[in-house]
Amino acid sequence: MPNDEPSSNDASYAFSNQVGHLLRKAYQRHLAIFQQNVGDSQLTAVQFVTLCALRDHGPSSQTALVKATAVDQATIRGIVDRLKARDLISLDPDPQDKRKVICSLTDTGLQLVQETVPRAAHISELTLSKLNPAERVAVLFLLRKLIEDGDE
Repeated sequence: MPNDEPSSNDASYAFSNQVGHLLRKAYQRHLAIFQQNVGDSQLTAVQFVTLCALRDHGPSSQTALVKATAVDQATIRGIVDRLKARDLISLDPDPQDKRKVICSLTDTGLQLVQETVPRAAHISELTLSKLNPAERVAVLFLLRKLIEDGDE
């Protein structure tokens, strides 16, 4: 007959002390800081990252944006649609493969990125504001280590 009582490990498991929960709470805090300070109430953090990826990598397919931003394919489609609706990006057929769509920053999109970058730097500063300089270096190092892929 199986034992229905939690093992000592189950009893000591507190979700609020688990890495996933803490990362989610930290990310929620960062997103709230972003929305309060970005200066454009319609611009989300993931939309901004997508615009930055286009600025950094140039015209890109949605597949390339998925790789650059770590946003899943279904989500990137919605982001692209919303950015296009605001005339922040344009969509054109790929000259080599007409089945593909290439996303490019418009002049309006580039201007928004340039205006938002200083705010984004301030947002990062606010997100890390509770940490001293050594802790900031450590947390960024550790986060990069957590997401490190053996292929990189």
